[in-house]
Amino acid sequence: MEIDKSKVFNVPNKLSAARLVLSIIVCALIPLEFYWSALVLFLIAAGTDWLDGWYARKYDMVTKLGRVLDPFCDKVLICGTFILIAVEMDGPAFPWWAKIAGWMAVVVVARELLVTVLRSMIEGAGGDFSAKMAGKIKMWFQCIVVGASLLALAMAAGEENKAPTWLLITIGVSAWVAVISTLQSGWNYVVAASGFVLDQVED
Repeated sequence: MEIDKSKVFNVPNKLSAARLVLSIIVCALIPLEFYWSALVLFLIAAGTDWLDGWYARKYDMVTKLGRVLDPFCDKVLICGTFILIAVEMDGPAFPWWAKIAGWMAVVVVARELLVTVLRSMIEGAGGDFSAKMAGKIKMWFQCIVVGASLLALAMAAGEENKAPTWLLITIGVSAWVAVISTLQSGWNYVVAASGFVLDQVED
């Protein structure tokens, strides 16, 4: 059977692929301390996450590849930046309450791995495991704290050698909100998956 390449390699999927490439570049720039460049590319990559979803829904270009590629690219971007920023912020330059801590990165990665397993199980059984609003809100807060953290790292590496107080507060608040929303959205997916499994058993 011939594959319709125009449907598989459509605009939303190309945007997702571009986000994957940008994510890898961002993760390469952070350890090299090119924080300004990493911040700009991160914002562009995060913007494509909203753009590809909007484009796919508006022009009815939702595909099976997109349903897999889009969340995968999100995971590479967020998990990679959380881990690397946690390493970069591990020092006296940032107080404990104003940084992405190592355990926060663990929570984020663990949630993403769990949701990946659940999605594979449910959709493999013919169920629908589309992204929920809680997951999208979680992504917004994660992007905020990553962007703020990259800005803080860039400013701390500059002439002033420190990030302003308002930015530290922004990081502290958004980091905790991101962790809480990450846990909540993960729990919502667990509940949804449990309901699907129970329905399958009853049938």
